[in-house]
Amino acid sequence: MSAVEQYTRAHLVTDSPDEHVVVPVALRYDPEADPQSVRVGLPGNQGSEWAGLPGGAEWVVARELLERGLRTPARSGDVTVWPCGRVQAVLEFHSPAGVAVMQFDSSALIRFLRRTRTVATAPVGH
Repeated sequence: MSAVEQYTRAHLVTDSPDEHVVVPVALRYDPEADPQSVRVGLPGNQGSEWAGLPGGAEWVVARELLERGLRTPARSGDVTVWPCGRVQAVLEFHSPAGVAVMQFDSSALIRFLRRTRTVATAPVGH
């Protein structure tokens, strides 16, 4: 099975009413490494200068949590996902360093999850 990787953009939510920060985000699913989870990452130094996030920050999110959070608020551990209106979703990550809140277009997350399901259910060739 091969890994699925998709690049998209997210709005980094900050406490400043004047800031509108859009950051590139890498979504990755590797069924051989962890078939139940996806990784959400900020490539390079993205996010660090605006929200105090470390460059190259990456979070692990259960695929099931991400799918459920697109329809209704869902939380597991330090990750919360909820729909925001009809076309967006919010991912909130808590860590000892602080909180990161990112708003995505739901269509990008749905497309990524659809691709992960295709890979996860693909027959294994011998």
